Amino acid sequence: MRRHLQLSIKQLTESYINGQLSPLSVAEKALAESTNLKTLNAFVYIAAEQALQQAKESVRRYAEQKPLSFLDGVTVAIKDNFCTKNIPTTCASRMLKDFVPPYDATVCSRLKEAGAVLLGKTNMDQFAMGAGTVDSIYGPTKNIWSESFSEDNWRIAGGSSGGSASAVAAGLCYAAIGSDTGGSTRNPASYCGVVGLKPTYGLCSRYGLIPLVNSMDVPGILTRSVSDCVEVLNTIAGPDAQDSTTIRKPYKKLQLPEIDQIDLRSLRIGIPKEYNCEGLSSEVLETWTKVADLLECAGASVRQVSLPHTAASIFVYSILNQCEVASNMARYDGIEYGHRAADERSTEQLYAQSRAEGFNQVVKTRILTGNFLLLRKNYDHYFEKALRVRRLIAEDFTKVFEPPTIKDQVDILLTPTTLTEAPVYKDFAALSNRDQCAVQDFCTQPANMAGIPAVSIPIRLSKAGLPLSLQLMSNNLNEQLLLTVARWIEAQVEFDCLESLQRHAACI
Repeated sequence: MRRHLQLSIKQLTESYINGQLSPLSVAEKALAESTNLKTLNAFVYIAAEQALQQAKESVRRYAEQKPLSFLDGVTVAIKDNFCTKNIPTTCASRMLKDFVPPYDATVCSRLKEAGAVLLGKTNMDQFAMGAGTVDSIYGPTKNIWSESFSEDNWRIAGGSSGGSASAVAAGLCYAAIGSDTGGSTRNPASYCGVVGLKPTYGLCSRYGLIPLVNSMDVPGILTRSVSDCVEVLNTIAGPDAQDSTTIRKPYKKLQLPEIDQIDLRSLRIGIPKEYNCEGLSSEVLETWTKVADLLECAGASVRQVSLPHTAASIFVYSILNQCEVASNMARYDGIEYGHRAADERSTEQLYAQSRAEGFNQVVKTRILTGNFLLLRKNYDHYFEKALRVRRLIAEDFTKVFEPPTIKDQVDILLTPTTLTEAPVYKDFAALSNRDQCAVQDFCTQPANMAGIPAVSIPIRLSKAGLPLSLQLMSNNLNEQLLLTVARWIEAQVEFDCLESLQRHAACI
């Protein structure tokens, strides 16, 4: 195993400063490994030339003792729905297969300004519509924790940011950017055994993120440790004049306390009873209980709470998702940009044929359903009602984080991230995209509906040797406490994200 992978981002940059490692050698090894682990299909595009040039510039800065930040020379990957200047951005679709943006998404430009080395673009479900990273024109992404890679017996990486999660879990990069609309960062983080953060809505700019659901989309962060996650968040967060939905308040960089300085005696943990739902595996339930006990033994107050509209949340999410998808996908007409069909008998025929060829069945289904729900006769009955229930879902969280009486308040909610370990591909593919999303997003999408921050952290391995993770949620802009508690749990469970590499070496 490459020894530098055991280092945190801070330790890596310190080794650059003292000359033990070089950004160029780390980038070269990462590019070589991305070829060796091609079977995972984590990347859809490798920007080798650009990455090596960025690494050389980083070497020069360290030689001059002028590094730009703690991310200078650190290898990162970007999900294929973030615009990257002069690098293809396809959303894993035929519609955008030849699209090369002339600009960087804000998230990407801030990483570059910090000196990060961009390795390439990662695989995803087409237009981020999925929970397995299996609906991509480039083929599915495989989970490095899989016991076997033969036929259809491998484990899915989760989605829709499965490529980013797989790349981090396989040690191909130190961090990756995903997007999170209903759990698309936390779901693959859970299955791949890495940390996945969905920040507060508006904390990180969406400029340059090709939209799925504007009111819920958030850039997400995937790393192998909570401290690494904080380094990336500190780099990409903050107001952006290009995105009117970003929070205007200046961002104050997070600084987590050392493990021995974290005191949980004043912490109040809520366990939402509605998350103990049908389909929750016994191993995930046992993991959930053990971590709750761990927190209680450390002095935290742990009690059951209720989020009564949780059961309705997945249905509301589905309706709003499809309505916004129908609106956002209307821009792809084969005329201004994107795939253009050969049939030019009329504008209408060109428009229809381009969309028929450019979108897969999943995207087409959501567009059709969304347009149906937005019809005048259906608008009040579906879209308007869904918005009202969404408000109730958000109020559920407000009532536990900011109740009328202080004795009913909790600081953190502890829940499962996913209901089971990563499923085998053939079992996952047996259900439709719609049915899988209803199952996979159950625990994650309420945080998007409310706009609150949430993080998934790996806890232990199942009996099958696969990662089991839990999710922490907190009030808006409470990332400091959220990630402090996550770091404490991480230190107690001592989950080894890189054990997957040894497993992979054994099964090939």
